[in-house]
Amino acid sequence: MTPEFVVELATEAITLTILLSMPMLGLGLAVGLMVSVFQAVTQIQEMTLTFVPKILAVFIGLLFAAPWMLEKITSFTIHLIENIPAYIR
Repeated sequence: MTPEFVVELATEAITLTILLSMPMLGLGLAVGLMVSVFQAVTQIQEMTLTFVPKILAVFIGLLFAAPWMLEKITSFTIHLIENIPAYIR
């Protein structure tokens, strides 16, 4: 294995990690922003009010994105395992 190959493989893994985490982080950010605006408008400053909507949004998003996420991580893993003989040369 050359250093370039290791860097390329690490880049693929990091890119896949970011790609898989973005939908959940985006939903959490959007819901958090909406709850913050609601809190600012109504002047309700309850810290625990933000947790439940964020958790629900992330879980619902996970339900919808899970098949796509599973397909992405499975294809990456299959590609990695199939190419083990090429990696050890």
